[in-house]
Amino acid sequence: MKKSLILALLLLVLISCGGGGNNSLETVLESNDVVALQQKKDELTTQQQALNEQLKQLDEKINELNPEKNIPLVTTFVANDTVFNHYVELQGSVETKQNLVVTSEMGGILQRVYVKEGDKVSKGQLLAKVDDGGMSQQLAQMQVQADLAKTTFDRQKRLWDQKIGSEIQYLQAKSNYEAQQEAINSMKQQLGKFVIRAPFSGTIDDVITEQGSVVSPGQTPILRVVNLSDMYIQTDVPETYITNVTKGKDVEVQFPVLSKTMDAKIRQTGDFINPENRTFKVEITVPNKDKDIKPNLTARLRINDYTNNEAILIPQSIISENAEGEQYIYVLENQEDEKAVAKRVIIKTGQSQGDVIEVLEGLKAGDSIIQEGARSVKDGQTVKIITY
Repeated sequence: MKKSLILALLLLVLISCGGGGNNSLETVLESNDVVALQQKKDELTTQQQALNEQLKQLDEKINELNPEKNIPLVTTFVANDTVFNHYVELQGSVETKQNLVVTSEMGGILQRVYVKEGDKVSKGQLLAKVDDGGMSQQLAQMQVQADLAKTTFDRQKRLWDQKIGSEIQYLQAKSNYEAQQEAINSMKQQLGKFVIRAPFSGTIDDVITEQGSVVSPGQTPILRVVNLSDMYIQTDVPETYITNVTKGKDVEVQFPVLSKTMDAKIRQTGDFINPENRTFKVEITVPNKDKDIKPNLTARLRINDYTNNEAILIPQSIISENAEGEQYIYVLENQEDEKAVAKRVIIKTGQSQGDVIEVLEGLKAGDSIIQEGARSVKDGQTVKIITY
């Protein structure tokens, strides 16, 4: 206010002095004399510099007479006990142990596919059949021979029971019959390898090879069967978390593609550290009632590896460090109304999450901590508290 008044008075004096006489601004402008114009400009510049110097002196005096000017303005918050959960953030992939590409045990022409994509199948259900190359006819012939051997054996047995005939004839008939039965069972087992059945209950996800194609044993993919009931997420966890990331820990699972978040738990942790990347495997159970979670889907994981039920949290931005490497912050003492004294406090910190960090030593619940302005105050300095 004082500065504005003085400036106005000086300007009035300047205007009044330049308003009359032959040296007024209007007279010089009308003269069109370059020398006179330059002289007038130099005169005004000198006056302006003099005014600036006077204003500077006035500012210094005002600051000297106003002690409030030098008191730092700060904002504060009160330290409180709160529950602090620390999370390990990782990325994983959805897996299922029942996701199988089915092949044939025997080679040949794929004679028939009995299912189509999307069909629900039960364990053991017939899915496809490969041409057996005439083995079915061979089995039929062997069955005829086996029937004859059985008839011969039955007759020899009745005679032997009546003590008629020789024992060797009975034993030969029995041996021949049993050999025929074993041959038939062996042939049936071989024929069974030409039939493809569902290894577990699930859904036909893909019919890969069409009927009439030639398939190779154990190599040509024919069908994919998937069961979405038992899904899990697998991820690699750094070995530094091996003592904290354990079976039963809570996990927050997010599927970005589905815009879906769910809570889950760790169901299994690996006992092997991969020497290449120093990680161990973790499996997380995934409920899949809606069947919208698919194998190989990407998931973001937040594994709760540490919890403190009585933690004091502060922003990391207010922490400073001294020459000895100690961390410190400022708290308030001797508070009266809006004024208080800043006190430097050495602290020991723990885990951090986002922009906050846990304080293990140096603070207690109820302490008033300087937040905004923390880096501009000194130990023992008076500060003024502002509120929003």
